[in-house]
Amino acid sequence: MSTESIAAEPATLVALLHLEQRALATTTPGALGFTVTNETLALVAYRQAAFFVTTATEKHRLTTASGLVNVAEDSPYAVWLSRFAQSFPLEPGCHRLDFADAGADVADGWQEWLPEHLLVAPLAGPDGRVMGMVMYARDHAWEDSEIALLNRLHQTYGHCLWAMSEHRHGFAKALASATGSRLLRWLAPAIVVVMLIPVRLTALAPAEVVALEARAVAAPQDGVLSTFHVRPNAAVKAGEPLFSLDDAALSSRREVALKGLEIARADALTAQQRAFDDLKSRGELAAATGRVQEKQAELASIEALLARVTVKAEHDGIAVYTDPNDWLGRPVQTGERVMQLADPRDAGVLVWLPVADALNLEPGAPLRLFLHTQPLSPLSGSVTQTSYQSVVSPEGVSAYRLRARFDAGETQPRIGLRGIARVSGEWAVLGYYLLRRPIAAVREWTGL
Repeated sequence: MSTESIAAEPATLVALLHLEQRALATTTPGALGFTVTNETLALVAYRQAAFFVTTATEKHRLTTASGLVNVAEDSPYAVWLSRFAQSFPLEPGCHRLDFADAGADVADGWQEWLPEHLLVAPLAGPDGRVMGMVMYARDHAWEDSEIALLNRLHQTYGHCLWAMSEHRHGFAKALASATGSRLLRWLAPAIVVVMLIPVRLTALAPAEVVALEARAVAAPQDGVLSTFHVRPNAAVKAGEPLFSLDDAALSSRREVALKGLEIARADALTAQQRAFDDLKSRGELAAATGRVQEKQAELASIEALLARVTVKAEHDGIAVYTDPNDWLGRPVQTGERVMQLADPRDAGVLVWLPVADALNLEPGAPLRLFLHTQPLSPLSGSVTQTSYQSVVSPEGVSAYRLRARFDAGETQPRIGLRGIARVSGEWAVLGYYLLRRPIAAVREWTGL
């Protein structure tokens, strides 16, 4: 042996020990694959390296390649190499594969993607089960001395991969070992008993405090909203003005009607004076008097419309409507609701129960309201009305609309507050309560 080769042996052993230390420090198969494909280059020279993990079906799946951060599993290189890896030998030790010995089914892909000489090393644990595979590729043949070093190194790689697999399945093994234990024999009946505990089916849904008997205040005629006299959620008294429509057009029509009435009266007076001297003018007097009455009726109609331009409150209450800026300048039609007058002493709850969380609810079902303003002080109530058909909620979700009344003695919250309501339905066992949604999902997907 030459002096140069002898001097190189300590450096080779140092590289081998360093790689084993690096492999033992890894905690995941991905980290181990990176060390195998990129850092083994410190021990032997190669152009490409690939790391495969063996699945439960004994298929080799490419997870790491040298020089790449991530491997795209659908890339042509990864697809071909994963298919080629299924033919790798599984016997212990490193195996040479040369292009000269390649079959016709892999020759084209080998020539395109890989160098001429390959070295394949299965990664097996102490129990002999193959956990993964490593492939090295380069342009010149592999030497026996290199294979001896790689055999030793890949025993360490295989042990590390086996240890990670055992750690990953530690919980399953612990559960299996506890199957025959006394604790599990007592635990199983206890779980069954707990699952039979009767509980009430509940659901959570967004809710809002509303007036149960609010009266709608609508536009008395077609027009454009010009003024609001009260702010949203303000208290009003009976007879107090609420909002007004634009009266510019009606005022103009009233001026025209007044002028027309003056002219009709003047014509009637002239006809009356002529009727004293001319018998023929008496017929014109009746027509002139009719025109006066027509103009008076037209003026009275316009004045009646002007009197309805300002809408007043019919009774005491709270003016409930959205931002005035959303209404000012907006044309409204006769009968279109602009606001509501709500009695603050008649507050209730409006609940939007999503269809996915629907329960069989009857009037009188208990309800708990958790307001956003006081989440630690829930309010109790009972359902008074449920809708038979679902509608689209303000959040855009198909939901059933429920109404509820607060229990006697509860403090009436301010109308307009929002929160989360918990509605309670029929009694059921705890097991059904926990598995209700999974059962519904299975039935939806399977149709059983």
